[in-house]
Amino acid sequence: MADRVRVRRIPRPLEGGGVFSRLSLTARILAVNILPLLLLGGGIVYLDSYRAQLLDERYKLARIEAQITAEALAGATRARQDALLLQIGKEQDMRLRLFDPEGKLIADSFELGEPTFTLDDPTDDPFELRFARFLDQIVDTMVSAQPVPRYNEPESNNADSWPELQRARELGISQIELRQAADRTPVITAAAPVGLQGTTLLTTRNAVDITESVRRARSTLGTGVFVTLAASILLSLFLARTIVTPLQTLSKAAQRVRLGREREVQVPRLPDRRDEIGMLARAVADMTDALRHRIDAVEHFAADVAHEIKNPLASLRSATESLGTVEDPALRAQLLDIAIHDVRRIDRLVTEISDASRIDAEMSRATFSIVDLTVLVGNIIERRRNRGLDQGCEIAFEHPRGSARVLGVPERLERVVDNLVDNAVSFSPAGGTIRIVIARQDGTLSLMVMDSGPGIPPEARDKIFERFHSDRPEKEDFGHHSGLGLAIARTIAEAHEGTMRATDRPDGEPGACLVLTLPVAPADDLPTG
Repeated sequence: MADRVRVRRIPRPLEGGGVFSRLSLTARILAVNILPLLLLGGGIVYLDSYRAQLLDERYKLARIEAQITAEALAGATRARQDALLLQIGKEQDMRLRLFDPEGKLIADSFELGEPTFTLDDPTDDPFELRFARFLDQIVDTMVSAQPVPRYNEPESNNADSWPELQRARELGISQIELRQAADRTPVITAAAPVGLQGTTLLTTRNAVDITESVRRARSTLGTGVFVTLAASILLSLFLARTIVTPLQTLSKAAQRVRLGREREVQVPRLPDRRDEIGMLARAVADMTDALRHRIDAVEHFAADVAHEIKNPLASLRSATESLGTVEDPALRAQLLDIAIHDVRRIDRLVTEISDASRIDAEMSRATFSIVDLTVLVGNIIERRRNRGLDQGCEIAFEHPRGSARVLGVPERLERVVDNLVDNAVSFSPAGGTIRIVIARQDGTLSLMVMDSGPGIPPEARDKIFERFHSDRPEKEDFGHHSGLGLAIARTIAEAHEGTMRATDRPDGEPGACLVLTLPVAPADDLPTG
């Protein structure tokens, strides 16, 4: 009857710690939603690698263009060289200059024809371009970009003013140089030897398209990140408001309840919300109502205890005070009997009150096991018969064939049955019959204890389960019962997820019927083999 089937698990404590756990819920929601976007926005910085790749490709192109042009100029006449410089400059949007072996400028495509490009004067640029250059500076600072020298046209038109030309003449191979115009656009110059006579070629290209391409990509990415960031912040704030605001309301209500400043504080139930917040609100409201009910019950119980103990204490005090002044032996013996009776009554009250007070806590920690009601009731009937506790009443026990198993604490269920039988015996006349019937119905087991007394009026059937209810039979000595038996029985029944109620006898006979209903033990909890 004591096969253990319920295992109590100790919940793991909530793991906390860390800076993130100390942030408010709104800050956490914003951080979780904004951080990925900020990381994406960091991609704007890495556009610098895109620019470097474009420049690398343009370096290669400038070198190839300079070498091809130099080879074309090497075998051409001076007139043909001027024509080639003018043609290539127009087609490739470049400036081409030719220097003789002494380093003097002998041809310039910009002087031979219209210039194919002009360097922008940033002082006259609109705000958009000035802001774009400002962003360029910020990105260069963030990526620690190497400084690029400023491009300036030399005052003297000779090869010595161009370091790349000097290197090309000394080394005999093409040279590349990167400079930056006033508007922060790259200027790529390439120097290449022309033939073997010492003539050199200098090409100049203002790669505005690279800057424009990087700025467009950065602008597109930045606009997308900004719009998404703004939408994410608004949605995060909306989400935070729908979560945080009701939680703050619940927290404030719980705080007022805890402080006890407002007895009738109503915890909002948020009936319109069907999500987890609404479930939490209703759970907190129900918990608060249950807590108030428990507090009220404790207060009433304390008042009832004081009232119940006060009466026998007053009687005991009166009897003991009178003992010193009474000379009649018979009267002294009567007063002594009263004092002994009151002491026993107080002892019984204290025992019952102590049991009633700790039963809730004990049941919340109890480990349930399989209990066969048929065996349990049979043992109780046999024990009462042997101890002569039935006051001449006969107990008839009816039960279904086979076992009638429930989950519970055997000692507590024995207490329930004992209290029900004690109540039936006290209301039944001597020689009366008490029927105990166990029946199974719809997944529950009902244990009915029927006496042959006067019965219970319908309007009093709930009151008999109240603590210190004092509607006792006339034949019973005053103070023989504490009035807690049926209240304790109902408490134990409810702790077993069962019920306790009073009805008429189902067989139509006079008397009361107290019914204990418990759920049948699930098949998975029954022992095998």
